[in-house]
Formats: sequence, C-alpha cells, structure tokens
Amino acid sequence: MLAASAVPPLPPLPRSCASWGRWIPSTPFSSREGPGWRRGTSGGAVHPAMARPPILSVALPSDTGRVLSIQSHTVQGYVGNKSAVFPLQLLGFDVDPINSVQFSNHTGYPKFRGQVLNGNQLWDLIEGLEENELLHYTHLLTGYIGSVSFLSTVLQVVDKLRSVNPDLIYVCDPVLGDEGKLYVPQDLVSVYQKKVVPVASMLTPNQFEVELLTGLRINSEQDGLKACNTLHSAGPRKVIITSALIEDKLLLIGSYKRTEEQPPEQFKIEIPKIPAYFTGTGDLTTALLLGWSNKYPDNLEKAAELAVSSLQALLRRTVEDYKRAGFDPSSSSLEIRLIQSQDEIRNPQVTCNAVKYK
Repeated sequence: MLAASAVPPLPPLPRSCASWGRWIPSTPFSSREGPGWRRGTSGGAVHPAMARPPILSVALPSDTGRVLSIQSHTVQGYVGNKSAVFPLQLLGFDVDPINSVQFSNHTGYPKFRGQVLNGNQLWDLIEGLEENELLHYTHLLTGYIGSVSFLSTVLQVVDKLRSVNPDLIYVCDPVLGDEGKLYVPQDLVSVYQKKVVPVASMLTPNQFEVELLTGLRINSEQDGLKACNTLHSAGPRKVIITSALIEDKLLLIGSYKRTEEQPPEQFKIEIPKIPAYFTGTGDLTTALLLGWSNKYPDNLEKAAELAVSSLQALLRRTVEDYKRAGFDPSSSSLEIRLIQSQDEIRNPQVTCNAVKYK
C-alpha cells in the first residue's frame, strides 16, 4: 500500500471552474476582454466563452424519434403524461411533455388541487421552442384536453410542427369519456369530428368515443369495422378502437390503410378481462401503440399484439401487488405499477394474438 506522500497531488482547478455546471449568459465585452472571452462569476475571473451546445435529441436523433406529448399530469400516480412518457422513453424515444393540466392526483380521489394550462400558455411554450429551433418532432401525441380554446391551439400546434416536418405523425387519443359518460364539455365532440380527426395520422378511441365521433352504435364487430371505415374516410390511415365490449367479449379492433387507394386491413384482439378498474391505462395503451407501430409501421397487428400483451402483463403485476399489500383490487380504482413493469414494457411476451378479418 502506498503511503499518502507517494500519491501525486492533483493539479489545482482553474479559478473559472468555480462556475462549473452553470451556464453564464454572454455579456458585452469590455475593452480589456478580447473577442471570445467573457467575465465569469468567480471573483472576476476571465475565461473563454462557451458556445451553446447542440440539443442532442435534435442533432443526433434516436432511431425511433422525438415526441411532443400534450396531456394531463399528476404529481402522484400514473395518468396522462405520467403514464405515457416513461414507456416511450423505455422504447427509445426522446419525449418532451407539455402538461395540459397539473394536478396533485387524479380526479378519482376525494380531493385534488392544481392548475390548468390555457391555449395562450400552450402557444407561449411552442414559441419558446421555435425561437430556439427546437420544433423538429417526428411525432405529436395528444390525450386529455378540457376546453375548445385549448384544442384549437393544439390544431395550430399541428400546423406549426408540420411546417417544420411535413412527415410528422400525429397520434390522437380523443379523450372524451367512457361507458356512456362524457369527461369533457359537449362542444369538444364536434371540434374533434370536424377538425381533429381529419389531421390525425392514428386515432385511438374507446367504444364510447368512437360512437361519439361517428354517430354509430357499436353493438357488433361489424359495427366496429364500419366505424373504423367512417373514420378512415375522414382522414386517419390508422384507427384502433382500444376497447369495445361486444357480446360479453372485450376486444381491440384495429384498421389500417397501407395506401389511400387500398381497402383497409382489419383485425381484432380479444383482451383478457381482469376484475379490477385501473387509472391511466388508456394513456398507456396509446403510448405503447405509438411506440410499437413506429417499429412496425406496416404491421399494425404486430404492434397491437405487443402493446396489448405489455399492458396485460403490467395489469397482472398491479393486481398481484395490491393483493400482496392486503388490499382487495376489485374494490376500488388502482394506480398502475408502471416503474415495476419496465421489462414487460421493453420486451413483452406476446400473449394476446391478432386475428385478421377477411
């Protein structure tokens, strides 16, 4: 073992390193400071100006893409962006979240507090990104939106992003309600019908939402396929009814058009029923569908199989963990075990298979 005196001392840090890790805004040069130098904050030290580093998610984009996700956010629990961002990151995406609302917890609790972002505040964030040349996204993902004014601004965001990247993929989860109950003001439905659906690349409504958007009742699988065709004719080439209870079976019904001229390819996946109610699963499902459909752009069946299988594994883990904690999972809504299910998100084992319609 070397004696302490035998260890050569480290060289002293330069004085300017006192400011290490802090970005020092450029200031006007004095007559004594030549070009390329600026005064630091460590006792008047003068050191070279640092060029602004590139945004690596833009300069060196991931193989998957860069997502702008506009959804709700809760401090505690996993709904909205809290349910979508982490899985997309696990699947290799750079994700920039904008929170349409920020609440202490989801609204199923007895009380909640928080703030709601308005359209002007959303546009202010977009302008800030634009001023720094940060608006190049491969995907836009939207979820819960609570007002017509905010949704109108989202449509402006779609136009703005497509002016930068005409190939932008817009994945829209039209969060309107579930099981016959509206979550949003009635007047949002017509805005989705007339303005949002036509500009979406992929739409992921549930059974109640697709009925609202098309005016069709979904009582059979053929009704579901007809509703998908109606939405195709309005704009999106990929439509997935994420959950539809038909003849006591819980189904995902998917439909996609390879080209505008070809008829859609359509399929279903029967989803195992779990006797519990969960929050955040719709937001997670859409995020998983975005992620896997990006990897398999011409095979929506495979993307849906992976997304549903991943979700099912996560829900089973959630139920098991509540039981381990001594809680009856069928007695209340459950917060999903997102962090504990990383392996199931990254590398799901396909347990739910797609069946093509002929």
